[in-house]
Amino acid sequence: MTDAQETAADTSLRTTGGAPPDDGVTGVTADRDPIALLEPREGIPPVVADAGALTDVIAAFARGTGPVAVDAERASGYRYGQRAYLVQLRRQGAGTALIDPVACPDLTALGEALDGTEWVLHAATQDLPCLREIGMQPSELFDTELAGRLAGFPRVGLGAMVENVLGYVLEKGHSAVDWSTRPLPEPWLRYAALDVELLVDLRDALEEELDRQGKLDWARQEFAAIASAPPAPPRKDPWRRTSGMHKVKRRRQMAVVRELWEARDRIARRRDISPGKVLGDAAIVEAALTLPANARALAALPGFGGRSGRRQLVDQWQEAIDRARALPEGELPQPGQTVSGPPPPRAWADKDPVAAARLAAARAAVSALAEQLSMPQENLIAPDTVRRVCWEPPAVVTAESVDAALAALGARPWQIEQVGPLLVDALRTPADA
Repeated sequence: MTDAQETAADTSLRTTGGAPPDDGVTGVTADRDPIALLEPREGIPPVVADAGALTDVIAAFARGTGPVAVDAERASGYRYGQRAYLVQLRRQGAGTALIDPVACPDLTALGEALDGTEWVLHAATQDLPCLREIGMQPSELFDTELAGRLAGFPRVGLGAMVENVLGYVLEKGHSAVDWSTRPLPEPWLRYAALDVELLVDLRDALEEELDRQGKLDWARQEFAAIASAPPAPPRKDPWRRTSGMHKVKRRRQMAVVRELWEARDRIARRRDISPGKVLGDAAIVEAALTLPANARALAALPGFGGRSGRRQLVDQWQEAIDRARALPEGELPQPGQTVSGPPPPRAWADKDPVAAARLAAARAAVSALAEQLSMPQENLIAPDTVRRVCWEPPAVVTAESVDAALAALGARPWQIEQVGPLLVDALRTPADA
């Protein structure tokens, strides 16, 4: 009996709510109200926070069977970076475990014990970086969010998927809390445990639905690509992503944004708090546009006065502005970030009208196929891949050359099979036909 079946049989763990939509997906019944999960099946497990308890958990999960549900909670908006502050796992034969990665910062042994086991995650690319930091990296995975996208679900959040596919309601009130809090409150731990309670059941139902649609092999290729992907490289010039940056036009003003952003980042890292809690993006942009002459003028700007902690930093912010003022012209940042690849599509009509025509034809064809397959266009093929092939197509456009170009850009075999013929047609301009 699965976790979902056991939960449905235990009326003490549920209340009734609104009826889920009857979308024909396995596991959804039109005549049953959704069941609100109130408690994990075995109750809230104690938080693993020492080596002895971790050893016991590792042994239990190594003895378990079947896929393992994995989730991680971060403290986005509260702490610097994206480290994990709680790791949740569930596996048949092992139950649920809640691990404190602050007290147990090296989970390499747990990752090794699960080697060869399929990990089930929801939105895997969000959690894998912080799991990798503590020694956990799956060799095989199933992403229930991505599976939902490929299967054509309009809403793919975990709560929506569990309700629409399995008919259960998950309480989502603690998703944005400060998970670095210690000790973690019991309601938060209950929420965390419930997040993995039915994840394997969701995986099984989605696998069946993908198989019914003929998309299961496609999903497996996507999951394998995620599992084998290397860590993302650091962003170049991350200060350029400051919200409101489009208002900053002059190079000297850009230098102010850069100096303030880097000063804020150093302070946030040292204090281990979210950069936005040190100084808001809006304040950085306002200072760049205003260029205050001294700390007193700076303190009068929105975001720099008010709380005592911010007032104490005003001198440091003014020093950053003064550094930007003192830079010689040759050291000022350039207006646009140097990027590889094609220009923005809006500029194609002027720069290369033929390429613009190719892109328009390719986009229309991809959009039509995505609608036919009931999946988002970006999951059918990455928009950047389409742009690059249309901007610099193979010298001789053939099925083989286009397939090779797509493969070189990271497209999976199923994507090449589906999209390749469409791009061949789009790339054959009248002169080539």
